[in-house]
Amino acid sequence: DPNEDTEWNDTLRDFRILPSKEELKDEIEEMVLRLQKEAEVKLYESMNLEELKEAENDFDEADRKVIEIYRQQRLQEWKCLQRRQKYGELREICGEQYIKEVTNAPEDVWVIIHLYQASIPLCLLVNDHLSLLARKFPEVKFLKAVVNSSIQSYHDRYLPTILVYKTGKIKGRFIGVAECRGIYLKVEELEWKLAEVGAIETDLEENPQKDIMNMMTLSAQNISAHEDTNTKNSDVMKPRIT
Repeated sequence: DPNEDTEWNDTLRDFRILPSKEELKDEIEEMVLRLQKEAEVKLYESMNLEELKEAENDFDEADRKVIEIYRQQRLQEWKCLQRRQKYGELREICGEQYIKEVTNAPEDVWVIIHLYQASIPLCLLVNDHLSLLARKFPEVKFLKAVVNSSIQSYHDRYLPTILVYKTGKIKGRFIGVAECRGIYLKVEELEWKLAEVGAIETDLEENPQKDIMNMMTLSAQNISAHEDTNTKNSDVMKPRIT
């Protein structure tokens, strides 16, 4: 124990191997102060904005400056969280709300609206997928509207119709069965499509349709190769005319 008053410790102190009692005392006090400061910083981090306001009188001027910086950080984090969690669901609107909810939406908000008919199975599937994506991306406004309430005489062959808006302008559109890949459409595929136009920031690393497209390409190549082989075999079997 370096604090003990022993002949050995005194000898070590004489040779500056151990610090003197005064130096040791200073080191301990410095360590205690440092630990207290660290504890105060941890205390700041555990407080919400209301608690920070109530506790600021318990700290000195230097601490108050740190608290103010930290409070501003917490305030910004809170504002960002509030903004990101502003939506979070697929809401139904009618034609009368279209301009207010879509065209006149805040400039920094992406709006995705699905025009649908409840009698079309693919439209119901798209609604299910959009509901999941609305919860995953709560900073984006996801809407749906029965097509006849928004656009009169809109033909069913154009359904489902998904329109993507930003600053009141259409930034992307997916119209009809072909662009929505039919009843086999997966939510990941729809997420990728919306990410490609910039409406959401996906965590998917590659296009979910990649394997399907590769299989289609390979199938087309196999068919082409098979047709070429049949053509060559047919040519061999033809009688030679001299």
